[in-house]
Amino acid sequence: SCVHFVSSSFSGVGKTTLIQKVTQALKSSGIPIDGFYTEEVREGGRRTGFDVVTLSGKRGPLSRVSSDSSTSRREYRVGQYVVDLVSFEQLVLPMLRNVNHGSNAEKKICVIDEIGKMELFSQAFIQAVRQTLTGSETVVLGTIPIPKGKPLDLVEEIRSRKDVKVFNVSNI
Repeated sequence: SCVHFVSSSFSGVGKTTLIQKVTQALKSSGIPIDGFYTEEVREGGRRTGFDVVTLSGKRGPLSRVSSDSSTSRREYRVGQYVVDLVSFEQLVLPMLRNVNHGSNAEKKICVIDEIGKMELFSQAFIQAVRQTLTGSETVVLGTIPIPKGKPLDLVEEIRSRKDVKVFNVSNI
């Protein structure tokens, strides 16, 4: 498979914007493409969370700011954000399964934006990404963070693959 990842140590430098522009160009060329990207949600000028948006137009919450500092056992948190794992998996997993089990006759492009801390709370997502990366007919275009703290296992696994080309972006 052919795999390209855009990487940056900061949010807001344009990884998703770059992915969206490439996606639009590929779609308008008639190339079969599916996947998802994450989009900031803002209210009154401040970021309140992130949504998952599939290339087929479905949208749902990935995370929202929580004013409650106490964590319940079933809650997945990254900083001030509480991750909505159910919403994320309902949107992303069927799409990845479809990419992985589609007709092998056509090469497909799969957009995965991003493989970060929030998304990696999902074990099913980790499995689906690994399966997508090993699919010989799938070209993957994705984004990964440069870890600030403890490295993320799947991100480092992707970074060290011989069939992966990582483009580091500082500001677009």
